[in-house]
Amino acid sequence: MTLTLERPTAASEAATAPTQPPKPRAQPEKIAAGLTLVALVVASVLALISVDISLPQMAASWSNAARFFDRVGGLSFPPLPELLYLTALTVGLVLLGTLFAAVFSVPLAWLAAANTSPGRGWMAFARFLGVLTRAVPDVVLAMVFVLMFSLGTLPGILAIGIHSIGMISKMFADAIEQIDEGPRLAIRAAGGSRSQEFFSGVLPQVLPSWVATVLHRNDINLRGSVILGYVGVAGLGLEMSYAFKSLNYSLGLGIALVIFALCVVMEIVSSAVRTVMLGLAPTRRGLGDRMLRRFGVTGRRRTADVPAARLRRPLDYSRVRNAVWGGLALLVVVGSVWICDIQWGDFLTVWSYLPDTAAKFWPPSFGAYDATVMVAAMAETIAIALAATILTVFASIVIGSLAARNVAPTPRVRAAFRLILVTIRGIPEIILAIVLIVVTGLGAQAGTIALAIGGVGLLGKLLADSLEEVPAGPEHALTAAGATRLQVYAGATVPQGMKALLGHSFYMLDTNIRAATILGLVGGGGVGYYLLNAGQGSRYDLVTTIVLMILVTVVVVEALAMWMRRVFR
Repeated sequence: MTLTLERPTAASEAATAPTQPPKPRAQPEKIAAGLTLVALVVASVLALISVDISLPQMAASWSNAARFFDRVGGLSFPPLPELLYLTALTVGLVLLGTLFAAVFSVPLAWLAAANTSPGRGWMAFARFLGVLTRAVPDVVLAMVFVLMFSLGTLPGILAIGIHSIGMISKMFADAIEQIDEGPRLAIRAAGGSRSQEFFSGVLPQVLPSWVATVLHRNDINLRGSVILGYVGVAGLGLEMSYAFKSLNYSLGLGIALVIFALCVVMEIVSSAVRTVMLGLAPTRRGLGDRMLRRFGVTGRRRTADVPAARLRRPLDYSRVRNAVWGGLALLVVVGSVWICDIQWGDFLTVWSYLPDTAAKFWPPSFGAYDATVMVAAMAETIAIALAATILTVFASIVIGSLAARNVAPTPRVRAAFRLILVTIRGIPEIILAIVLIVVTGLGAQAGTIALAIGGVGLLGKLLADSLEEVPAGPEHALTAAGATRLQVYAGATVPQGMKALLGHSFYMLDTNIRAATILGLVGGGGVGYYLLNAGQGSRYDLVTTIVLMILVTVVVVEALAMWMRRVFR
C-alpha cells in the first residue's frame, strides 16, 4: 500500500493554527492621558530652559558667597535660655497645629471617602474643603489670624492646623477607600450604626496610615513654620527674620543652623514614634530603629502574629512601656499648651473682628498692578514648580532607588542614601533659597534649585518606600532566570513602581506650586514677591486675588492627578 502525503494548504494551516488573542484596542481616554502626560513633561523641560540654570555661571558666582561668608564671620546664637525657649515654643506650636489638623481631618476624611460618605453632595463638599485648605498658603492664613487674634503663637497654630487638614484628610480618605469592606459590612448587617461602622470596622484598618501621615505632616510643618515668622508668628522663624532684616547675618545663619538640627532630630524622633505606635519590631535598618534598639525598646508584634490564647494579656512589661509612651505623649501636649501660652479669651472676642477682617480681603482686586503683570507672575511661579518637579523626579529616581532595600547593592549603600534623604528633608526650603540667593542673586533660579533639592528628600523617600513594597515575585523570577541586578530593576521593579511614581510626582507638583509661592517672599521669584508686598502694605484685596489664582492652579493639578490615577490604575 502506498501512502500519499499531501502538502497542507494555506486554508488548512489557518484552520489548525492556534488562534491568537486579539490585541486590546487602545482606549481613547488612555491616549488622551498619555498625551497630557507628555505635554506636561515638555512643559516642564521648557520651564527648566526658561529658568536658565547655568552651572558654570553658578560656579563663577561662588565667589559672591565666599565674600558674603567672609563678611559674616563666625556664627552667633541667642543666649542659651532664650534659644531653648524659642526652640520649645516652635516645637510646641507645630505639635499643636498638627494635632489640631489630625483631629479635624477624621470627620472630613469620613465625608470625603466614597465608601463612607453619606452622599455625593457631602463627598464633593468635603473634597472641596480639603482642596481649599491645601491651596491657601499657611502664610496667608497666618496673615488673617494675626489680624484677628493678638500676636503670639495662636495665629501660627491655627494657620498650620487649617493648612494641614487638607493634606491629612486627603491621604486619610484615600486609605479609607482602599480598606477591606468585610468588617464594615458585617457590622452594618448586625445592625450597627454609622459611627460603630467607622470606629470598629474602618478606623482600625486605616490607623497605621493615619499615624504615618500625621507624623510625616508634622515634619513638614516644622520646616514650614520658619516662613511664618515673616508675618509675625512667634518662634525661631520670627527671630531669624528679624536677624536677616537687620542685616545681622551671623545671627540669622546661626538660627538657621539650629532649625536644621531641630528638623533632623524631629525626623529621627518621628521614625522612632512611628515604630512604637505601629507596633513594628525594630530591624536595625533605620536610624530610629537603631535608637530604639540602643535604649532597649524591642517593639511588640502585630496582633496577627500573637497566638489567640495571648490576646488578653496580663499587665506585663510591654503594656507598661506602651502606657509610659502614651503618658509621655500626653505630657508633651500639655507642655506645648503651657509653653505656647494661648490666650483662650481671644476665641470669645474674635467674632467682633470677623466682619472688618473679611471686608479687608473682599472684593478681590489687582490693586495698583495690571492684570497681565499678575498673570505673568503666576505663570513664573508655575514654571518654577514645573522645572523643580522635573529636576526632583530625575534625581529622586536615582537616589530613591539606591535607598530601596530591594535595589541597593549593599545594606551600607542603602543606609548611606537613606541618611542623605533624611539630611535633605531636614533643610527648610526657605533656608536653601536664602543661601542660593547669595550665590545666584534674586530670581527664579534660586527658587527652582531650592525646591528641587528640598523635593528630593520627600520624593526620594516616597519612591524608595514604594519600590520596597512592590511584589517580589517578578523580581525573583528574573533573578532565577539569570538576569543581572540592572535587568531585574528595569524589567520588574520599575514597571511595578511606575504608578506610585506617577502619583508621587503629581503630589510633588502640587506641593511645589504652593512652595514656589512661599519662596517668592524671600526673593525666589514668582507671585510670592507680590504676595509679600501686598501683606506688608495692607493690600489684602490683592492677597485674595493671588490666593484665588493659586487655588485655581491647585484645583487643576488635583483634577489632573485624579484623572491620571483613574485612567492608569
